[in-house]
Amino acid sequence: MDFLAVLAVALALAMDAFAVAVATGVHLRTVDLRQTFRLSWHFGLFQAIMPIAGWTLGLSVRAFVEQWSHWIAFALLAYIGSRMIRESFHHEQTADRRDPTRGANLVMLSVATSIDAMAVGFSLSVLGVSVWQPALIIGIVCLLVTAAGLHLGRAFTRYARCARYAEAAGGAVLILIGLDIVRRAGAFG
Repeated sequence: MDFLAVLAVALALAMDAFAVAVATGVHLRTVDLRQTFRLSWHFGLFQAIMPIAGWTLGLSVRAFVEQWSHWIAFALLAYIGSRMIRESFHHEQTADRRDPTRGANLVMLSVATSIDAMAVGFSLSVLGVSVWQPALIIGIVCLLVTAAGLHLGRAFTRYARCARYAEAAGGAVLILIGLDIVRRAGAFG
């Protein structure tokens, strides 16, 4: 696989992470360097690990993972999105708000945005292509795209008069991304 093809795949895989990062930036409203590092690092790391996992597993569990991966991604994104929507209508102080760049939320978002990358690893395995260079490129691209998305979301709330509605919209976007993953998998017929 040549570099441009891998770069195109990496950018396509990073789009879910970008959308989630924008929604997270909206949710946080202020983003510091640690939050940027945590979200970008984890999204990039998971995007790099998943193709390796898919490549390693090969065809042995392909049917099971392909059959359920879209539902797993949907469930994780719908859970986080619905929490964001619910929290947007509770008038809590910013300090009391849960930080999606920490703990279980971070892991769930990382898994949800990187499941598609596992399918790329399966494909590389079937094609007999080494996974190491593509995995590295996919991880780096996702890391950079996630950082940009996080700060874009933060910038959006800075200029939006109705930040809580922007957060609710961000939660709805996460749910719509999950529905789109399920739709693309053909689960709706």
